[in-house]
Amino acid sequence: MKPKAFALVILFQLLLATTFAQKNAGLGTLLNKNAEFIFPQTAEKISHALNVKAVITENENDGAQNAEWITKSGLGVYTTIGDQKAINEIWFSVPDDKFLIVSGLPYNLILNKTTVQETLAKFNKYKVKKTKPNLYGTLEGGTKLEVKIGERYVTLFFDSKNVLNALYILRSFIDPAAG
Repeated sequence: MKPKAFALVILFQLLLATTFAQKNAGLGTLLNKNAEFIFPQTAEKISHALNVKAVITENENDGAQNAEWITKSGLGVYTTIGDQKAINEIWFSVPDDKFLIVSGLPYNLILNKTTVQETLAKFNKYKVKKTKPNLYGTLEGGTKLEVKIGERYVTLFFDSKNVLNALYILRSFIDPAAG
């Protein structure tokens, strides 16, 4: 092989390896020994764990405060801030325009890697509701799983390839009629 061609092959392999490398969400101190998110939290504690400052906005309709963190790994972490600045719900996703594999999430799930089948096996001791919602974008044709774990309601969205795209940990299931 010619040296120029060899150098191009090596460069391509390095680019490929770094482009699709798995990133860690950095949630370590926010998860318990069972990899469950610890509630309640505060925006300050989450910012400290993620090493990213929260962007806090106010909902014009109901005055609720929302917080958003975009981590160095590219993971989006979102919450609503409740009474006394307590955070009791959280959701995680990766922007549609980025392909990132992000590990270190609650329940040891991996965005853009964990499949519907793996998730059903992981949560087989719970009653899991599986639906094919009418969604758009990367979730079009995908699957939604809902499961109650302890006091929390976990909703997982999978794309049309049955790969985890978003994870919600809430105090109730998402009401499809709520818009």
